Amino acid sequence: MADITYKSKINKIRTFALSLVFIGFIIMYIGLIFKNIGWLMLIFMILGTLSVIFSSVVYFWIGMLSTKAIPIICPSCEKPTKMLGRVDACMHCKQPLTLDKDLEGKEFDESYNSKKKRR
Repeated sequence: MADITYKSKINKIRTFALSLVFIGFIIMYIGLIFKNIGWLMLIFMILGTLSVIFSSVVYFWIGMLSTKAIPIICPSCEKPTKMLGRVDACMHCKQPLTLDKDLEGKEFDESYNSKKKRR
């Protein structure tokens, strides 16, 4: 059986936002290659800037979402972590977590957070 590592939803979204910043910078650097073609450079600069701005929106959104997350102490590493949804993973040790008594002992599946799976 393959060893599956789980990731916290909050950390996944933060990683996505950070990657948007770097992608935006790379797009802007590509725009510098076309500095002799003004309109093409402008398009790359605008796309890169939009990527960085979208990253700021994602960071703001996850910050607001993080304030609504349930703070718990991980039973494995005993460090404080935050949980979003019915199932999540510890931010530190990647231990699968749930507060739903119906899901205890079941195989970890992120689809338990979808509304279709709750029925």
